Amino acid sequence: MSGFVADLSLSALLGQICGLVALGFCIAGFANKNDDRLMVLLISANVAFALMFAFFASWTAAALTVLVILRIALARKFQGSWRIMAVILAINLLVAAATWRVPTDIFPLTAAVLGTVGMFMLRGIPLRIVLGLAALAWMLNNIVIGSVGGTLAEGMVLVTNIITIVRLYRLKRKYPEVLENLADR
Repeated sequence: MSGFVADLSLSALLGQICGLVALGFCIAGFANKNDDRLMVLLISANVAFALMFAFFASWTAAALTVLVILRIALARKFQGSWRIMAVILAINLLVAAATWRVPTDIFPLTAAVLGTVGMFMLRGIPLRIVLGLAALAWMLNNIVIGSVGGTLAEGMVLVTNIITIVRLYRLKRKYPEVLENLADR
């Protein structure tokens, strides 16, 4: 392990650290049953992810992650707005086209599109399923760029998300009215 760290450039080391910081925010967010708290924690995680991608010179991922922060804030305020979602999707496509360098830039674009649709149009379990698919796309990008912290973060997002989905499903079966109240907060 010390050989791995010693072989890293300063930029790569800072990228790894940012990925680990994002990991903490992601676990806290996806373990939470409250959608509003999930969104706030995801904003914090995405600041760390944007820095991580910049340190790894993954520019499409960095730019789209900055847009993710804006999207989360807008989706909280304009939940269900097809018009605003369409604008955000169009901006994502323009930013991806402007920063595209390699074929694997498809991973952050896929994640951004899934996350946008999920955040604007879904709540509760469906939201977490779509965000889980977005996490898978981000994880593939992190594997390609060599980010251990980012890969671990997205892997933990997937596992935590699955656990929370199971918890919400059980809660819904046992107390259907409670889950609706949680989704409305």
